[in-house]
Amino acid sequence: MLICDHFLLSDLYNPIVEAHLQEIGFYHVSQIGVVQCQSAMINALIERWQPETHTFHFLVGECAVSLEDVAMILSLPTNEIPVTGPTMSSFEALEVECLHHFGVAPRKTDCRGSFIKLTWIRGLKDCTVLTNDIQIQRYVKFHIMLLFGTILFGDKSGAAVHWKFLSLLCNFVRIIQWRNWEHGNYAYRYHTLAHYRRLLNDMQEGHAYGIDHIEPA
Repeated sequence: MLICDHFLLSDLYNPIVEAHLQEIGFYHVSQIGVVQCQSAMINALIERWQPETHTFHFLVGECAVSLEDVAMILSLPTNEIPVTGPTMSSFEALEVECLHHFGVAPRKTDCRGSFIKLTWIRGLKDCTVLTNDIQIQRYVKFHIMLLFGTILFGDKSGAAVHWKFLSLLCNFVRIIQWRNWEHGNYAYRYHTLAHYRRLLNDMQEGHAYGIDHIEPA
């Protein structure tokens, strides 16, 4: 049996923001560590991978990692609105995104092409003083970006994160809204469904709406 004996804790965070991480659904994944230097385990999995069936062949039978498995391990929902959209690569656009989310823009030396170095994000996170809601939200965004670059979408270098994920943090309140829906906040569900019903009634009366314009009131 292969045992992961090079377990490292993920990025630590200030206990002040723990309730925020729980509310937006990133608390559990914050508790997941990083496994490094497990070449034997990786090689064993590669030898048992069958590209024709997209499964691993073990002595006990075939096995595949499903989206449901990922959702259970990470405790992140997979039954909501899909994430789509274009990816821009200009440094000027990156500066605008970072100024919007973090209040500061990186230098070109803090980036690697379309990737932001995690050392820059960690430095900002460590220097953030949690004295008001804006600073707390920025701190949580720093932490989520670090999770994207290590636990969720990390590459073999583990040193940078693609800046396309910044757009997912545009509406901090909406993250909480969708979590309220998922966790059974029936008052929110009723309010949202009533809003959708009004929009559908307007559509039946001849008004045109794009699906991307339908948002909870």
